[in-house]
Amino acid sequence: MDRFKAFEVNLLCGAGGAEISGVDASRPLGAEVVAELRRALAEHCVIFLRGQDLTPEQQKTFARHFGPLAQTPFIKSLEGHPEMMRIIREPQEAKKLNFGGRWHSDMTFSPEPVLGTCLYARESPAVGGDTIWTNQMLAFEALSPALQKTLERLRVMHSAKRSYGPQGTYADDDLKSMRIKASEAALKEQAHPCIRTHPDTGRKILFVNWVYAIRFEGMTEEESAPLLDFLNRHSQRPEFQIRFRWRQGSLALWDNRSTQHIAVNDYPGYRRVMDRVTIAGDKPFFGG
Repeated sequence: MDRFKAFEVNLLCGAGGAEISGVDASRPLGAEVVAELRRALAEHCVIFLRGQDLTPEQQKTFARHFGPLAQTPFIKSLEGHPEMMRIIREPQEAKKLNFGGRWHSDMTFSPEPVLGTCLYARESPAVGGDTIWTNQMLAFEALSPALQKTLERLRVMHSAKRSYGPQGTYADDDLKSMRIKASEAALKEQAHPCIRTHPDTGRKILFVNWVYAIRFEGMTEEESAPLLDFLNRHSQRPEFQIRFRWRQGSLALWDNRSTQHIAVNDYPGYRRVMDRVTIAGDKPFFGG
C-alpha cells in the first residue's frame, strides 16, 4: 500500500487508478496535499474523488493546482467559462457514437498536448456510462525489446482531421447538444515521438492512439496502418485497463501523457452530463 500523509489511497486494479479519500476539492488545498496528489497522479495514472459538490469555478480552481488551464478547440465552451466544456448526452439520443467513444488521448494533435483532464459528473446514468483508461507505460513495457528500440527512433504525425475536419466524424453536427464545429484547421498535422518520456517519473510511454495518431513521419497512412493498428490493439489489452463507475459528484483527474481512454456508450435512455477542463502540458520528448 502506498504511503500518503494527507489522504488515503485505495487502488482500483493492478494497472493503476486510485480512489482518494479525505480531500474536499471545493476547499483550498495546502501545498503538501497538492504535492501528494501530483505524486498519486504520476504513479497511478488516474485519481478519483467521490462525493464532491463543485461549482464550475471550484472545479477549475482544483484543476489549476496541477497547472494552467487549456482551452479546447472545435467545441463551444460552457457559457461564462471559456476553459470548460460540458459533455451532454440526452436520454432520447440514440447515437452509434458518443462523444469520446473511441480510444484516444486528449488533444495530441496540439504541439503541446494537455498534461491532464479533470472530469466531473453532474448527472450520471443509473446504468452504464463508465470510462475506461489504459496505462500506456505498461503497454510500452510489454513490448519486445527489439520493437521498443525500433519505436524509440520513430515519430508519429497526429491530426484532428478524423474527428473535427470537414469530412470528420463530427462534421455533420450529429451531437447537437455538444455544439461541435468542424474546421479546416483540424487538417493540420503535428509530429510527436512514438515513445515519450514521463517528465516526472522518467518512465517510457507508448504515445499513439486510434483517433489522432494517423501515420508515422515520412510514411503514408496506408504504409503506417499495419504497425499503428497493432500498437493500438496492444495498448488496449485488459491487463492495462482501469475502469471507473461514475456516480453523481464523482471527480476524475487523469494523466493524459500516460493514458488513453474511452467513454463507454451503453446507456440509452439515460441523461449524462459531465463538466471537463484540461490542464496545459508541454512538448513531448524522448529521453534515452
